[in-house]
Amino acid sequence: MLALFGFLTVGLFLVLIMTKRVSVMVSLILVPLAFAVIGGFAPVMGKMMLEGISKVAPTGIMVGFAVLYFGLMIDTGLFDPFIVRMVKLVKGDPMKVAVGTAVITMIVALDGDGASTFMITISALLPLYKRLRMSPLVLSGIVCLGAGVMNIAPWGGPTARAMTVLHTDSAHLFNPVIPAMIAGIVWVLFASYWLGKKERARLGIVDLGDAETDVQLGTDHTKRPQLFWFNLLLTVVLVVALIEVWLPLPVLFMIAFAIALLINYPKPQEQQERLTSHAGNVVMVITMIFAAGIFTGILTGTKMIEAMATALVSIIPDSLASYLPVAVAVTSMPLSLVFTPDAYYFGVLPILSETAGNFGLDPLTVGRAAILGQMTTGFPLSPLTASTFILVGLAGVSLGEHQRFIFKWAFGTTIVMTIVALATGAIT
Repeated sequence: MLALFGFLTVGLFLVLIMTKRVSVMVSLILVPLAFAVIGGFAPVMGKMMLEGISKVAPTGIMVGFAVLYFGLMIDTGLFDPFIVRMVKLVKGDPMKVAVGTAVITMIVALDGDGASTFMITISALLPLYKRLRMSPLVLSGIVCLGAGVMNIAPWGGPTARAMTVLHTDSAHLFNPVIPAMIAGIVWVLFASYWLGKKERARLGIVDLGDAETDVQLGTDHTKRPQLFWFNLLLTVVLVVALIEVWLPLPVLFMIAFAIALLINYPKPQEQQERLTSHAGNVVMVITMIFAAGIFTGILTGTKMIEAMATALVSIIPDSLASYLPVAVAVTSMPLSLVFTPDAYYFGVLPILSETAGNFGLDPLTVGRAAILGQMTTGFPLSPLTASTFILVGLAGVSLGEHQRFIFKWAFGTTIVMTIVALATGAIT
């Protein structure tokens, strides 16, 4: 009966959010609540919900302050010199422009927000592509690849969701896939080189003046060029501290953000403006994470997850059990076209991870496998994410053309990362 209730809970949740009947946050809270009451767990479900919220609180804090920190660094113009220099270097060579597009996209994507990444990169580079007569599909495709691989970062939506569901932190979930992510970045650069080389063969090299390679990035009143070296040093120290786990990750981001905000914008009014400018992204992310704490808290506390996993174990042959993480990794990117990130990470991943545990596998291997493609490399192609339409709309291409053009390269990113993740033991 518990397994049936569990599957009904997950099934109703998937139906409601994929048909857009109610918001994700409402579904995460009310659907498990309803089935807990029906199942007779009303007297103890409050404790279950609080336990679920307490387990996801560190993740919510980390993601919220990570979005604030990297958003603030973009505001200050920390990455502008790299981007402007890159555009100046590529001049009128389509191959260099393509590789430069990938590098710029991956830098801008550090804030974990796909929509802002697309708006900044496409707006800055589209005039250059038009001047060189390069295909806008090359622009949308390369930006898709760069943003996709960088979305694996712990403060990106998919990894944050996976950490929430699996009740873990980035040191255990994300750090083991760093080599795979690096391989993915190398693949993106190779794909960009290949696509750019074809454009160079088609168009040739155009001699451009400095005025024609000027790019505009953000607004001047938030820039702090005089603090460039301070901001760069602070960011490098933060990244090292995150990897080495000098302090709990939420604490590191909170400290770094407070220091950066105080030094760059010492006036309280300026600080409030910066907080307000990023408030929308932060609220969307952390409310979803805390709502997910209720969802997972009830499913775990009532033993529904355990019952569903036991049911799946009974029908999966033991000989195939060890291939579960690999199967999840390989299918993760294509399933971005079918499942929204909330549906997959909150509805499907908990069952898969518990099933892996029942087979004697580390449940985290399934989580790592999922983030290699599900709404990471796959999100800029998925019709289920609004930011995809921002990407194709700004580039002036249709979604179908964009998908046909770049799908094989995006899927290739996931395959390359899967191979490296297997070789390094991240998903075995």
